[in-house]
Amino acid sequence: MKSHNQQSFPKSATPGEKGRRLVEVVGPEDTLAIMINADPDAMASALALKRIFWRKAKKISIYHLNPIQRADNLAMIKLLRIDQEPMGHLKPALITKWAVVDSQPLHYSEFKDIPFNIVIDHHPCGGELQADFVDVRESYGATATILTEYLKGLKIIPSQKLATALYYGIKTDTDNFVRAAILEDISAFRYLYKFSNMNIIKKIESSEITRKTLASYKLALDNLAFVKNKAFVHRGEVENSDILVIIADFFTRLAEVAWSIVSGTHKDKLIVIFRNADLRGHAGKTAQRLFERWGASAGGHKNAARAEMPLENLPKGPKGPVDAGLFVLRNIKEIGKGPLRGI
Repeated sequence: MKSHNQQSFPKSATPGEKGRRLVEVVGPEDTLAIMINADPDAMASALALKRIFWRKAKKISIYHLNPIQRADNLAMIKLLRIDQEPMGHLKPALITKWAVVDSQPLHYSEFKDIPFNIVIDHHPCGGELQADFVDVRESYGATATILTEYLKGLKIIPSQKLATALYYGIKTDTDNFVRAAILEDISAFRYLYKFSNMNIIKKIESSEITRKTLASYKLALDNLAFVKNKAFVHRGEVENSDILVIIADFFTRLAEVAWSIVSGTHKDKLIVIFRNADLRGHAGKTAQRLFERWGASAGGHKNAARAEMPLENLPKGPKGPVDAGLFVLRNIKEIGKGPLRGI
């Protein structure tokens, strides 16, 4: 699948020109809402966008779609004092301009009816985007890299708080440059280093494991299955889908596996997380091929991907819907076979 980046400006535009085009979207009488699905890259990007519009908008607020429960994300919010609110606190009538960073309107049903003015992301395009300002660059390892380029283009020197957030956002979304990244990500990472607080970075990273996550690791280990070079576990119903991501990342450390695949159910959805270290494999394309035929929203990058499918779409057996874990297991056995050979 070819990259089909979408932008509201010529490809030849400089970072400064792009930044100035962005600034034109919001006026001094506007109230701007920045929407995110909160993770380090999204939170950092939202902070950067808020800084760009500082003193250029009447009011700017950040709203997160998902509950934030990962200990490292909570540590990032606390240590960097990131001011944001749950989407449930949003009062749409008071908002005059809308932005979404590190995601797209079609990625989540909660976003689809919002008339976004600004869309900035690095994930694969979910369809044609209609907004005053669109910048989607699929080749980039992190949205924080794009926002760092805007800051530099607008000659805004990031504060220690902002630089540390952006640095950590790039660090996590590229998995320390193990996942797909390009020279622009490395350049932004190096630029931010001199402004960042490494002690805060270390503290955030050391906050990942709690008693609760240890219990989840134990349960996952007890239910771990191997399918050739794939480690797979189905966690059943989970309170927060973030734990599936944590477990999938954890199992990539197994020397014998090239794929780590973790599934679970949350809020009437089946969620499948893919992590891939196979030179021939592509996690995003594999997620799409396996689960879009079942009505799932699926996609991602070469090394990391996600699929979300309504539980009502599970195929029916003689006694009702098939078990979600067995359904995922049956599908991932197709990786490397037939049309999925080499994907």
